[in-house]
Amino acid sequence: MRQVVDIEGVLISGFVLNLMLAIFTLALLRWVLGKLDLWRFVWNPPLAQFGLLLIMLGLYTLLL
Repeated sequence: MRQVVDIEGVLISGFVLNLMLAIFTLALLRWVLGKLDLWRFVWNPPLAQFGLLLIMLGLYTLLL
């Protein structure tokens, strides 16, 4: 991904775009896991969600 994205004269870091993509993906994943009631298998759901966010952010940063 590009280092800096220019949106109508506003420069946005590529990392911020990766973070937004990771948050969007986490929101979808939370919804799916909630519908399937899979959060009951997780001891601490907020901690698991934070871990998933970091994993997705790292993957998007490396791959994009």
